Amino acid sequence: QVLLVESGGGLVQAGGSLRLSCAASGRTFSIYTMGWFRQAPGKEREFVATITWSGGTYYADSVKGRFTISRDNAKNTAYLQMNSLKPEDTAVYYCASTASAYSSGSHSSKGQYAYWGQGTQVTVSS
Repeated sequence: QVLLVESGGGLVQAGGSLRLSCAASGRTFSIYTMGWFRQAPGKEREFVATITWSGGTYYADSVKGRFTISRDNAKNTAYLQMNSLKPEDTAVYYCASTASAYSSGSHSSKGQYAYWGQGTQVTVSS
């Protein structure tokens, strides 16, 4: 059984930083693409960033230059470093993992992911 557990969310002032973590278990972590999505109240869940099994990274335009996705395969964990946070970054952040191993590409669509965490709340005050 694949399990994804996010942590690291919280309340931060605009301009501040947070680092989210996504701990994975249940299968070989290193061969699967990981993604981060977010969902604000009343809005659709949207793509934030992807890191492929080989280390390729992709970002939504809204976070490019401010957020950094990374992974530590030895710890079975993916990260999302968020800097220069804005009030519009307020959302529940979810990590996700693909069903297929060794997949490449941006994986910016929710339907490309088979497994999801429970989410962690990020609130940015102005």
